[in-house]
Amino acid sequence: MTGRQYIPPPESSAHPARGSNAVYAAIDLGTNNCRLLVAVPDPDNGFRVIDSFSRIVRLGEGLSSTGELCAPAIERTIDALGICSDIMKRNGAQHYHAIATEACRRAGNGAAFTDRVKSETGLAMNVISSQQEAELTFAGCSPLLDNDRPFGVVLDIGGGSSELMWIDQSGDNHPRLSHCHSIPEGVVTLADQFGASMNNQQDYENLIARILPWLDSFEAETGIARIMEDGNLTMLGTSGTVTTLGALHLGLRRYERSRVDGMVIDFDSIGALSSKLAMMTCDARASHPCIGPERADLVVMGCAILEAVCRRWPVGRLRVADRGIREGLLISMMAEDSHAGHIVGAAHTAGATQ
Repeated sequence: MTGRQYIPPPESSAHPARGSNAVYAAIDLGTNNCRLLVAVPDPDNGFRVIDSFSRIVRLGEGLSSTGELCAPAIERTIDALGICSDIMKRNGAQHYHAIATEACRRAGNGAAFTDRVKSETGLAMNVISSQQEAELTFAGCSPLLDNDRPFGVVLDIGGGSSELMWIDQSGDNHPRLSHCHSIPEGVVTLADQFGASMNNQQDYENLIARILPWLDSFEAETGIARIMEDGNLTMLGTSGTVTTLGALHLGLRRYERSRVDGMVIDFDSIGALSSKLAMMTCDARASHPCIGPERADLVVMGCAILEAVCRRWPVGRLRVADRGIREGLLISMMAEDSHAGHIVGAAHTAGATQ
């Protein structure tokens, strides 16, 4: 991973800190969210999170129709990244990765935006490829894979695109990302087109039908259906959509990461919850504390992507992961510095990280 940055500690040596006291930070700027984790190495769990931040910025708002990042979205995002920079300085972070994904990959003014971020916040952003995005997500989520199944599918529903990962752990039970596939549909891009009018079952079914053809090439390349029939497949989902469905399935009144991360939800429940959400008004969805007004038009878009995957490969159950790119970035940095012989992604995050 290129673009790793070192922040000299204030009133200290100019040499990077080493050992268990080193502080690391990871920023994941997606099409919808801006998220930060600050962590220190932990010999038992890989790392321990000491601070975090998450804000919905909708950087990709209107991108599908204009091809450009709009001014209000840029302002919201730079404000959030400024907060991230302050948090990192407050915690004395010496090393960080700050990455941006689909919105900046696609936008005609993406480079101008990252230049402005550097100028105004001091943060150097790396715009990574969909392949790198999948690799980081896999690194962060892999501890939750079912080791009893030789193959797995990981789905990451993003704001501007969604990533499918094919996992092979048939050899020594050590999971390996053998193939990834990017779907050019995400919750923000779909909400820009369909979010305001989505409140009935037929429109929801039409949205699922829109997603299904994107899955055919992944099936052709991996042969998932045959492996699924042999009972050798596990499925893992990560994203705000998946964690929200997990919280609703548990009947939580407020989101609790400790109860959602790692839980299993069956496909029948996913279908029932998704249909219920699709038939609710946007205001009704916004009133639920596990959804809120910022996600009210997004969650159904994500449900449609998830249901398309569930219908294409009806494994029957999905493990929920409230972890991903940021954890992968932290694992990568700490592994490079040899802080632990074996880094795992079992981070203890502070608060909700949807």
